[in-house]
Amino acid sequence: MIKSLTLNEFRFHQEKDALVLDIRHQTAFVNGFIPNSIFVGIDGLFEPWVALFIEKSANILLVSPKGREAEAFEKLSAVGFKNIVGYLEGSFDTWEKAGLAVETIASITANELSVLKEKSPIAIFDIRKQNEYDAGHLPNVHFKPLADLKTTIKDFDLKEETTYIHCGGGYRSVIACSILKRNDIHNVVDIAGGFGAIKKTDLVIEHQ
Repeated sequence: MIKSLTLNEFRFHQEKDALVLDIRHQTAFVNGFIPNSIFVGIDGLFEPWVALFIEKSANILLVSPKGREAEAFEKLSAVGFKNIVGYLEGSFDTWEKAGLAVETIASITANELSVLKEKSPIAIFDIRKQNEYDAGHLPNVHFKPLADLKTTIKDFDLKEETTYIHCGGGYRSVIACSILKRNDIHNVVDIAGGFGAIKKTDLVIEHQ
C-alpha cells in the first residue's frame, strides 16, 4: 500500500532529500510543478524512463493524478523501487493552494518555432531515437537522444542562449526539461507537440 501524505509530511520528507517524482500529464507539469521535481508521466513509457533516470535506492515522493496512486506504486514496485515514501494528498493542487514556490517550463508551439527560425538561427535539440531522426528531422539540429541525457547533459547548457527541445509528441521533451532544470540548466524551452506538430508547419524536413 502507498501512503497518503499531508503537505507537512510531504515537505518533511522533501527536506530529508527525498526525490519528488511528478507523474501527471506533461501539459499539467509544464504549467506548474514543485521545484526540483522530475517528470515522468504515468501515461507514457513510464517504467523504463523512471528506471533510467532515478536511482533504485532513492526515497520517492509522488505527485500523482488523483486516483492513480496505487497504480503508480505497483508500476514502480515492479521495476525495483522499494522506497516509495508516499504521495501528496490532493496532488499538486495542495501545494499550489498553500502558496508555496512553483516552477514552470517555457513552451512554444511548432508554429511559433517556425516564426522564430525565420528571424534568426536558434539552437534546437532533437531528443528522439536514431530511427526517428533518420526518418525525418529539422536541418542543423543537435541530435541528442533522451536515453543518453545522463552523459550529454552539459551539451544542453548554452549559457546565455536558449535551448529549444523537441521529441516525437511532447512527452520526452518534458522529461528532458525537468531533468535539465533539476541540474540548474534553466534556459530551456519545450516545443509542444514535438516533431508530429513540426511536420504540420512549413519548416524544412531533411531525411538521412
